[in-house]
Amino acid sequence: MKTVQPLTSLSQLACSQCGKVYSAFELQTFSPCCRQPLVAEYNLAEAPGKTVLYNRPATMWRYKEVLPIFEEENIVSLGEGMTPILELKHLQAQYELPNLFLKDESKNPTGSFKARGLSAAVSKAKEFGVHTCIIPTAGNAGGALAAYCAKAGMKAIVVMPRHTPQVFKDECELYGAELILVDGLISDCAKKVAQLKESIACFDISTMKEPYRLEGKKTMGYEIAEQFNWTLPDVILYPTGGGTGLIGMWKAFKEMQQLDWIGDKLPRMYAIQAENCEPVVQTWKGLQPNAKNYVGKPSLANGLAVPNPFAENMILQVLRESKGLPLAVTDAGMVAAVKEIAREEGLIIAPEGGALWKGLLQLVNDGVVQRAEKILLLNTGSGYKYLENIL
Repeated sequence: MKTVQPLTSLSQLACSQCGKVYSAFELQTFSPCCRQPLVAEYNLAEAPGKTVLYNRPATMWRYKEVLPIFEEENIVSLGEGMTPILELKHLQAQYELPNLFLKDESKNPTGSFKARGLSAAVSKAKEFGVHTCIIPTAGNAGGALAAYCAKAGMKAIVVMPRHTPQVFKDECELYGAELILVDGLISDCAKKVAQLKESIACFDISTMKEPYRLEGKKTMGYEIAEQFNWTLPDVILYPTGGGTGLIGMWKAFKEMQQLDWIGDKLPRMYAIQAENCEPVVQTWKGLQPNAKNYVGKPSLANGLAVPNPFAENMILQVLRESKGLPLAVTDAGMVAAVKEIAREEGLIIAPEGGALWKGLLQLVNDGVVQRAEKILLLNTGSGYKYLENIL
């Protein structure tokens, strides 16, 4: 009997709150001890040096030693990752921001950064023999789950707010997913998922309620370091709903420090939310103890309408550790930003990405971000999907 050398140095899962250890060799959701997210931990001493990357394919799976899949045959990939970092030259000149860059996640399969998390989570679900996955979504994650389940030969059930633009619904159905529409926000969809799970045998891939979407999202952090020749920006702005990407990038930076791939200096992280749904901002300002009972309203930036982020504690921890902060932007401000970036840079970005530009200008005006700093905006998705919201 041949022994298969595992691809990954994944060793265990740990509760993000108390650190209690759980097995990475069994299908897990979140921690039973604290009811908080579980985080994948790796034996980084076993991981190779960064020179192994030189001839690898330009997808997120080039970092396979720090991704959670044990056997290559279980990887479900559509070519996600290694999205471009673009210099915003016209905006640099007009606003005296000489080091302004944008990482364009709209170039991923299904048009958003959600492809990363769902590639990792569906791969791991396949490795554990799961047949059906279910997800509550504000839009992009549903399309990504549907696509990766189609590729894997698995069934996808997508629960989405009824007011989501039609294109998000259409893509789920084209990929063969079962689509269920709910009146309300993603929090209401999550309640529907909890109800459905009682009668259907399915695995819940909700944001941060299983450990592996985070692992896919963290590859943005690895790519940023590699694309900037193993140095990091001074400032990263990130649109924050569930917060997986923000938490994931920070996790990647910490892992790369342990691997000795990068130095000590890490970016300040700024979480940009919608004024219509700003739970993290409210908690940060001390206006509520936490977001559990926060009531949000819909936003044109569907991905930001997450009133009760499950990983709120982890989001706040990243902001504190990085010496950043959260900030909220109006829907009108986002639309104006999308239009300005389209005119000036030839990019049609998602309203979530537009929120970052408005947020950055506010941070610069407030003196929180200096004009000469190296600034990176993360555009999380394609603006084409949102045209019915924007125009």
